[in-house]
Amino acid sequence: MTAATAVWVVIVIVVAAGVAGVGFYAGYEYRGGPSPSAVANDTLSILGAGTLVDTFPQIASELVNQTPGISAPAAAQTYEGSLDITTAITSLAATADVAALADFRLAPSLLYPKYASWEIVFAQTQEVLIYNSSLPAFAGVNSSNWGQALVNDVTTHGNAPMGIWNASTDPNGYNEIFSLMLQGYYYGGGDLSAYYGQLYNGAPGDYASGNPSYTIIEHESQAANLIRTGTVSAVITYKAVAIQNHLPYVLLNPIVGLGANNTTALNAYKMLSTQIIGSSGSLEKVVPAPILFAATIPSNAQNPSLGALFLHLLLSPQGSAILAEENAWTPIFPGWSDNPTGVPGLLQPDVTGLPSWASPFLS
Repeated sequence: MTAATAVWVVIVIVVAAGVAGVGFYAGYEYRGGPSPSAVANDTLSILGAGTLVDTFPQIASELVNQTPGISAPAAAQTYEGSLDITTAITSLAATADVAALADFRLAPSLLYPKYASWEIVFAQTQEVLIYNSSLPAFAGVNSSNWGQALVNDVTTHGNAPMGIWNASTDPNGYNEIFSLMLQGYYYGGGDLSAYYGQLYNGAPGDYASGNPSYTIIEHESQAANLIRTGTVSAVITYKAVAIQNHLPYVLLNPIVGLGANNTTALNAYKMLSTQIIGSSGSLEKVVPAPILFAATIPSNAQNPSLGALFLHLLLSPQGSAILAEENAWTPIFPGWSDNPTGVPGLLQPDVTGLPSWASPFLS
């Protein structure tokens, strides 16, 4: 495989940019939902991946505006690492009307069958390098040289470290590991450790811990503040974070950034793995996959009808327009479901089955 063979097959996107109304659009039909009395005085609760903190509250606010008698206060919305979310649901008796995760493999593997039985993939993004543009090491940085620029920067005496995320609680923690390995493969002489090995301890495929001389573990939700305050020199995180916070970033090769689903990308992903600490406390193997965000209504939801209304709006042209603002996300419509007949009736016209390339990731 060579960088020249890296062709990005763009995931299906249907966006009604700027559309604020409802009706018919590219196969979408706004169908309303339960009667107002069925959701009156209900409070929408959300457990969402940290990256959704700038997007889901907007959609929740629109739902409140369109549905008299409901509320969606900030206190009922929690955005954190997706693995923390699954643990909260399965081990801490947390309830939510919507659970949205940053890896479409997590609900089937960690919530099924007791806490959920279906999910809807609603958006795609990819990894980027967000960096402090005032640092000399990043002058002229691009998708080919960012790995070496990053290493040069953080190994320079006196420079701030790279911010990394806990791979055992946050999917972006293992995604950034895979991006570093892939960058080494494509742009570091075919060496998975060319950049990864200088920033992490642990051989490719083993448990990876950040090199404390050059990295610092932080929460992904703080990425923008960490860059702006100079606490870190750079982070590898989602494109949506960079765009929504108006930070300088390098768009990675789509395969390197886990944003591709073509044959070349899928074969490249099969080469890699890392290990994380699972919910049982033992090490578990994780392999790369295209970054797809998915949502479900947990079986213990207090207001499942309200959760269905939220997802219906999320998949609507209005929801897609919010997701696609400034090209932060690639909305997916119809949403991809691993169990299209299992989703609430309101949502069944909004979904289709998973594409053939995606299904094996859930097996």
